Amino acid sequence: MALFEEEMDTSPMVSSLLSGLANYTNLPQGSREHEEAENNEGGKKKPVQAPRMGTFMGVYLPCLQNIFGVILFLRLTWVVGIAGIMEAFCMVFICCSCTMLTAISMSAIATNGVVPAGGSYYMISRSLGPEFGGAVGLCFYLGTTFAGAMYILGTIEILLAYLFPAMAIFKAEDASGEAAAMLNNMRVYGTCVLTCMATVVFVGVKYVNKFALVFLGCVILSILAIYAGVIKSAFDPPNFPICLLGNRTLSRHGFDVCAKLAWEGNETVTTRLWGLFCSSRFLNATCDEYFTRNNVTEIQGIPGAASGLIKENLWSSYLTKGVIVERRGMPSVGLAEGAPVDMDHPYVFSDMTSYFTLLVGIYFPSVTGIMAGSNRSGDLRDAQKSIPTGTILAIATTSAVYISSVVLFGACIEGVVLRDKFGEAVNGNLVVGTLAWPSPWVIVIGSFFSTCGAGLQSLTGAPRLLQAISRDGIVPFLQVFGHGKANGEPTWALLLTACICEIGILIASLDEVAPILSMFFLMCYMFVNLACAVQTLLRTPNWRPRFRYYHWTLSFLGMSLCLALMFICSWYYALVAMLIAGLIYKYIEYRGAEKEWGDGIRGLSLSAARYALLRLEEGPPHTKNWRPQLLVLVRVDQDQNVVHPQLLSLTSQLKAGKGLTIVGSVLEGTFLDNHPQAQRAEEVSELRPWWGGGRAGHSGRQPLSLYTCSPSHPWDQSGLRLFCHLP
Repeated sequence: MALFEEEMDTSPMVSSLLSGLANYTNLPQGSREHEEAENNEGGKKKPVQAPRMGTFMGVYLPCLQNIFGVILFLRLTWVVGIAGIMEAFCMVFICCSCTMLTAISMSAIATNGVVPAGGSYYMISRSLGPEFGGAVGLCFYLGTTFAGAMYILGTIEILLAYLFPAMAIFKAEDASGEAAAMLNNMRVYGTCVLTCMATVVFVGVKYVNKFALVFLGCVILSILAIYAGVIKSAFDPPNFPICLLGNRTLSRHGFDVCAKLAWEGNETVTTRLWGLFCSSRFLNATCDEYFTRNNVTEIQGIPGAASGLIKENLWSSYLTKGVIVERRGMPSVGLAEGAPVDMDHPYVFSDMTSYFTLLVGIYFPSVTGIMAGSNRSGDLRDAQKSIPTGTILAIATTSAVYISSVVLFGACIEGVVLRDKFGEAVNGNLVVGTLAWPSPWVIVIGSFFSTCGAGLQSLTGAPRLLQAISRDGIVPFLQVFGHGKANGEPTWALLLTACICEIGILIASLDEVAPILSMFFLMCYMFVNLACAVQTLLRTPNWRPRFRYYHWTLSFLGMSLCLALMFICSWYYALVAMLIAGLIYKYIEYRGAEKEWGDGIRGLSLSAARYALLRLEEGPPHTKNWRPQLLVLVRVDQDQNVVHPQLLSLTSQLKAGKGLTIVGSVLEGTFLDNHPQAQRAEEVSELRPWWGGGRAGHSGRQPLSLYTCSPSHPWDQSGLRLFCHLP
């Protein structure tokens, strides 16, 4: 009820809910402005309306839709099967704790002022400076772009593996070539889908906006279908039998009857399964040794919540690539150690080597998307209240769904089915779909449309983030991407986004792309926490967030957790991401435009300088710590060049690169008379420092430069000496 509190103040809850759903959009703030500009093109501009969105429609639902994604439907069952319930629970808890701590820090920053288009980039750049903001903003842009690639790959995987397998262009001649053929199909279809989605976004975001409610409904209905299936399985489990040879799981693609022999009338005949393991269909044929030694059994793949299966799925079963998925505790007559396994036999094989850190990297993208509310602060009636409430409640809701799903999947689904990533043992069905009620197609179709919607949202949001960075002018070579169509649509940024997204699609593996975007999102969240901690510790005058339930220790804990997760997921990806951010930081520092946003890093420098000066006043300096402090009075010509540069060379030699040098010059006359010359001299001293400039004796250390105006030189020289604390 708290989510509807604002709507109930003006209208009944039901009518407000229906009206909000009719106007629901999941687009970021900049996209809404471009859509309105496009709608008003050629006609009269509509009057500006006050923001009307509340917590539920403006923050909670968009965050919910962005957090739930492809990993929940395609990989969470596999993660539970490989890691076991205990380790999967720890994994989900750590990742959800990371996003919750980040949401607390983000709420503090977002309620300290309006967050325009740019979202996390705006928060970090205005809190930590343009260097950090540009570096992390570009990393977040790359993460959002690769997220689009991940969603598109998920869409193609659902299309080819579960909806229309016959659409595959590349066919494998044998079982060992199926993985390579699937990757090539992903590349071809992924490129086509990316082109279509980019075209839709280019034509206009209003078309993306029209389907926002459909995509949201697909996500919610799919999750409800999973819970309904869990409840139904407790008293009426679905019928999804799986076939085992010994303890080895068999793929259902090549046979129908789970038996070696069958009865036809009064005659014993061999089955299609026999033909897959033997040289012929006759009883005297030569068969595979393991097939001969072991029996074929059939068990239920979904025993249900009341089966007591949870005890068997508590612990991990990590696999190496090419290993057959086996059921623990099942009797089996093994072969000699080192005996080769024929990859063409209809076994369910592990397609990759799995370990805990890899699973963390694959799972983490499923908890991202917490910035959806803060990006829309301009559309909210009361952003100071809606952003913290909606974001934290959305994270709490999704965390509860993920944690409960881990336990329920382990309690309802057989372990070998959980470890079967593509559902080969259950007739090629989506594993989570086998648990859903009333039909597996609810999950398949719902996940297909939800991943399509998430891909469109990524291709809509990423170009606008790049446009916000480009328009700030902190990265000179990106300024071209700040331009676009007449209504502000970022055309060039969309083109670059599509090209980068194509790189992720050419990788073609969802499991390879997920850890890449995990790095960029974790780096962004880490700096959001750092920004909140720095602002809190500095106690800057403009740091007055309305959200009060934050503390710098929580921000540091969130920052440490993000950094730890980066190296847990992949230490080499973490180093590469930090190297990219470091290079961008140094480039902005060297070539970027000077921006003064009152950021925390400059405030930190000021606090450090103040602390050092106060420490110096505590007593006279020791002889060992003495440094020369020189005041150099020079004469400048009309172009503000030093008339006697040899003085600077001599001063450089005297102080030998140590100490402090103040270079001063006196403009004769009053300040009112010489104001233009004094102002020009200050500008020239900033653009072309006196010190060095290629002259001999350049020490690499720029001195302080001072200009002053005085009717007489002796009087102003005394003033300069007094200012510099010199006798």
